[in-house]
Amino acid sequence: MSGKSITLTLGKQQQVLDAMVAFGDFESHSEAVRAAVRALQRERDAVTEIWRAKIQEALDDPRPALSADDFFGRMREHHDCRVGAAKRNT
Repeated sequence: MSGKSITLTLGKQQQVLDAMVAFGDFESHSEAVRAAVRALQRERDAVTEIWRAKIQEALDDPRPALSADDFFGRMREHHDCRVGAAKRNT
């Protein structure tokens, strides 16, 4: 495995990183940072998968599509109703 040395400025997270190494959670600061990057990658992959599933769900939806004009018209009506209700309650 090849790597590239980098310099990080962690601020408050430096104390957390130092403690993790001191308590033996990781053998080195580099190992901890690599674990953090892997965790971020897993999180990004999970979010991407959720979005793909949502998009596929929308594509598979058998209901007829709304035109942009219909959609924005409905949104305006919804907004006007909410604003009107808010004004009546003040």
